[in-house]
Amino acid sequence: MILHDYSKENSILNKFIAELRDVNIQKDAMRFRKNIEHIGEVLGYELSKTLDYKNEIIPTPLGTKNVNLINENIVLCSVLRAGLTLHQGLLNYFDNAENAFISAYRHHENNQDSFEVIVKYFASPSLTNKTLIINDPMLATGKTLENILKAIKSHGGPKQIHLVSVIGSKQGVEHVRHIFPENTHLWIATIDDELNNRGYIVPGLGDAGDLSFGIKL
Repeated sequence: MILHDYSKENSILNKFIAELRDVNIQKDAMRFRKNIEHIGEVLGYELSKTLDYKNEIIPTPLGTKNVNLINENIVLCSVLRAGLTLHQGLLNYFDNAENAFISAYRHHENNQDSFEVIVKYFASPSLTNKTLIINDPMLATGKTLENILKAIKSHGGPKQIHLVSVIGSKQGVEHVRHIFPENTHLWIATIDDELNNRGYIVPGLGDAGDLSFGIKL
């Protein structure tokens, strides 16, 4: 797996991540969603540099101009529900992409620390020979992405997979490194060192889905 860890350099991402983590600022759900959307835009821009391009002649009112444009069939896949705001940031830039949505959630039986990831819904176009961009804001244990990889096989084999996350753990990054194909790219804004007993990133930022859309039952 090819890792693009943007915590290694200073950029505007620092501000967006700081506000996502801040317990006072993150109380503003609209601002929380907008910060994740901004991160999706920044990571999408960086990702776009690695795609294939072709030269096209564009007519203007005064002549023509040769421009290199993306030559890929892109599918954006969002992990419901937390991934919706990150999805929107990517869609702002890849605005002609096809879209897929998958529900993957943790099930803690009897509220125990251990859990399994359950996938119940997957709506997607064919993925055969397309560029698949899977976005999930929190890459904690990596189990969610592992189950998504299993689920997408029923929709064909993409030619390239990109993973986009806001915050990950070292453990989660290493897990997906061993699960996904070697040529998979992971684009991530920052990586934290630890997971707690329930598999949540520490210091992390909390539950991205709840902070974006409200606490669920």
